Amino acid sequence: MIAVLGAAVLLLGGASLFAAAQGARFGPRQATAGERALVQVKAQMGPRGELRYVEAGRGRAVCGYAGVRGEKGATAFVSRPNRILMSHDPLSGEFVELKARYCPGFDAAAPEAATPAAPTPLAAQVAAPAP
Repeated sequence: MIAVLGAAVLLLGGASLFAAAQGARFGPRQATAGERALVQVKAQMGPRGELRYVEAGRGRAVCGYAGVRGEKGATAFVSRPNRILMSHDPLSGEFVELKARYCPGFDAAAPEAATPAAPTPLAAQVAAPAP
C-alpha cells in the first residue's frame, strides 16, 4: 500500500513539474492592471463607472481617465495594486505627487506642431505635373 502511495506521489509530482515547465499556472489568474483599475473605478464611481483611457505607469501603476457611463465628464486617476487616487480626491497634493512619481508625462502638454517647411526643389519637381 505504501509503495502505491509513493508511486502516486511521484507521478503527481512529475505531472506537476511537467505542467509548470510547459507554462501552466496553478491558482487564480492575476488581473491585469487595466482590469484592476476598472474594479477600483467601479468601487469609487459605482457600477456605471468605466475607463475612458488607460496608460501604463512605472511598476504596476496605471494612470488614466474614468467616467460614469452616459455622462461626459472624466476624472484623472492613478491606480496602484492596493489603492486608487482620483484627481478630485481631497488629497489632491498626494494625487499630484503620485502622478508625478508613477506616470511622468501623463498630462504633459503636447509638443508644438512643426510648421510645414517650404518645399525643396526636388519636391517641387515631383509635385509639378509633367509637360
